[in-house]
This record gives sequence, C-alpha cells and structure tokens, in this order.
Amino acid sequence: MEMNDMVIISVDDHITEPPDMFDKHLSADDLKTAPKFNTDKDGKSYWTYQGMYMPSVGLNAVVGRPLEEYGMEPNSLEEMRKGVYNVHARIDDMNVNGVAASLNFGTCVGFDGGRFHKAADKKLALKHLRAYNDWHIDEWCGAYPGRFIPCGLLPTWDMDATVAEIKRIAAKGCTAVSINENPTKQELPSVHNAYWNPMWKAIAEHDITLCLHIGAGNPVPHASMETPIEAWITTMPLSSAVGAADWLHLTALHEYNLKIALSEASIGWVPYFMERADFAHSRHKFWTHNHFNGMLPSEVFKKHFMLCFIDDPYGLKNLDELNEDLIAYECDYPHSDTLWPECPEHLWKTIKHLKDEQINKITHLNAMKWFNFDPFKHVKKQNLTVGALRVQAAKDKVDTTPTSYGGAAPLAAGEVPRRITSGDLMKMFAHHAQEGTKKVQAG
Repeated sequence: MEMNDMVIISVDDHITEPPDMFDKHLSADDLKTAPKFNTDKDGKSYWTYQGMYMPSVGLNAVVGRPLEEYGMEPNSLEEMRKGVYNVHARIDDMNVNGVAASLNFGTCVGFDGGRFHKAADKKLALKHLRAYNDWHIDEWCGAYPGRFIPCGLLPTWDMDATVAEIKRIAAKGCTAVSINENPTKQELPSVHNAYWNPMWKAIAEHDITLCLHIGAGNPVPHASMETPIEAWITTMPLSSAVGAADWLHLTALHEYNLKIALSEASIGWVPYFMERADFAHSRHKFWTHNHFNGMLPSEVFKKHFMLCFIDDPYGLKNLDELNEDLIAYECDYPHSDTLWPECPEHLWKTIKHLKDEQINKITHLNAMKWFNFDPFKHVKKQNLTVGALRVQAAKDKVDTTPTSYGGAAPLAAGEVPRRITSGDLMKMFAHHAQEGTKKVQAG
C-alpha cells in the first residue's frame, strides 16, 4: 500500500454553523425564537439564544491561517475558510486533504448541545434542538451522501423526549449522538444513576454510537492562572482519562452492547490507563464491591470504547497493547490541532510500518463498522482514495495557500513578548462574556 491508496474517514471534525441554519427547518415563532446569528459594529460574529451570548472566537476555526496568527481569532466568518461553514466548500477542503468522509460536531450549540441544556425555556429548546438535528442530518450531511457521518444531539434533560429523539433520528439514518461525558455539569444525574436506563436501552436497540467529545463535560485542568497556556493544551487529551474511567465502571456496559467513542482523546496514554485499572481492581474489588462480570476492566474497555487520534506515533507503535479494531483517525478540521491539508502525509509517516489490513482498519474500516456507515454505497471506493480525491481537488482548483488576516497587534518599542498564560485566556473569555451580555441586554 502507498499513501495515495488510503481511504481516510475522519471521526472528529467541526462545523461553525452558518447564519441560515434554522431557516428551512423552523417557521413563525419557532424560527423567531431560535438561536440568532449577529455581527457587531466591529465586524465580530456571535450567536444569541435565550439571553446567552455565544461568540465565534478562539482556536476553533484557524485552519488555513499562518501558525503565527493562531490565537483568540478568528472573530467572524469573513476571517475563516469558507469550508468551515459552507458544506460545498467543506467537500473541496476534504478532497484536497484526501479525506473521504467526516463526522462533524457543532460549535455554537456546543459539542454536546450544551446551549440547549442551559436554556431556560426547555419547550423551545427541544424544538430548536430537533431543528438542529434536521439541519445537520438532512441539509449538511444530506448534501453529499456518503461523505458525512450524521451525529445528532439529545435533549437529555427530558428522558421521554430523549428516547423519542433517538427513535426519530435513527429513522433518518443517524447512527451517532454526541452527549456530555459528565452530565452532572448540566445539573443532571451522573451516568451511574437509574435516570439514564431508558436512554441506554434505546441507544442499544438502535445501534447508535455515543460520542464523548473532550472539553464538553469534565474541565481540562490547569495548575494555576499563571500556568503557560501550552501546558494546558498539552494535557487536554490526557483529561479524557477522567471520563473514560467513570464510564468504564458503568453498569450499563454489562447490560447493553453500548458503543462509545472517545472523540479527540488520543491513544498513547491508554495502555497504562488499562494497566492501572486492572491493578486497582485487583487490589480493591473485595471492599468496593465493583464487578466486571468476570472480565478485567481492560477487557471491558477494549470491547466498548473506540479511541480517536489526530497525531499519535507513540500509540501506533504500541498498537499490540490496544484493540486495533477500535482505533480510528480524526482530522479535527478546522481546529488548531488539524494538520490540514497534509493529513495523509502526517498519518502515513505514523502507520506505514503496519500491515495493510491494520492500516485499512485505522483509516476507515473501524469507523465504518462502529458507526454503521458505508460510504461505498454512494461513492465508488476507487473515487474515495487519497489520490483520487486530490486529483478531483486539482481539477476544481482548490487553493490551500495560507491566508493572513494580520495577526496580533505589533509590539511597542522596547516591548518584550510575554508567554500567554491560562489566566490570560480566562480573562479573554470573561471579557467576551461581559461584552456579550451587554449586547444581549441592549437587544
């Protein structure tokens, strides 16, 4: 196998939602009260919903910008590649990057639909969440069958509505949902509470994969407000271990064949995580009354959890310590970690030592099986290889030249650059929140 022969499915990418997202899926008062896209006098874009302010800021859409300009921008759609919010341009960007298919998480609504959970009027929130699912499944993913894996949201504040929505979106062909890894952050019962039993049952019956995206629930820890921001970014994948350990001890795993994807979690830390889980269980099971039905915790983990990685050479060198049937690649377009438009080159360097069968599993077969997704029903396999997609991108003249938007303000005479800290980032978020509140209150 050569690099251009790979078929790549990315199980974690993102959308910055377009302003007209709800227009075709709501009407009258339901549309009037839906999340609204706005632009202020300085050209900054933001969404408002039930008194909440959701700015379009940060490292969530820096793809195509020079690395020197990464930061708390872009602030508007005009400062983003069109593929960030336009599905047709997204296909161009997937083609030039050799990506056959993609699973996309939302942005303004939250990876897990958190904005709807925070809304005061839950009746409206349910209508708008359902409309979001319709837009995502029918309009975004439906625009190019075979190129997107639909991923819905659930109104988990209402269990009856949750079960109903699972059935509804499953009938539309949706095979994945994104939920909060720690619902106590949404003032809901923990995943160990009987509250969730109807959802586990419905999810299993419809063979839907649960996506737990990093950052939606358990916070990524940082030592202090003076901690350099890169230290915080370094530990982000490792924070997935908190949620993974919690879910590993979920009783429902022994009652239902649940499928869980740890989105953007990486894989290098997992061998020790499983080793530690086995050791802890061997030492403490007698008094904790924790049961794994005769299995080791590591065996349960290998059965129920898919691991998703962006760039993880160490993990791929230690594939024999994992379940190679539950490892999948992700591009993370358009976030700051994405290696677009050179994902195939970076991926190939880390997997070319593997057997062809293993490469195929990691690049697409595992994703196809775990998400019940078959792109080849819609597009011939030979047209979805890295090489074929890039030939198409060349015909379409897709431009990947980095675009500059000016970057940070120049330093004053004699001023020395200072490391950005976690506190600086928190201050930026607080400032945006304060400014946003003023805008919402001003109407």
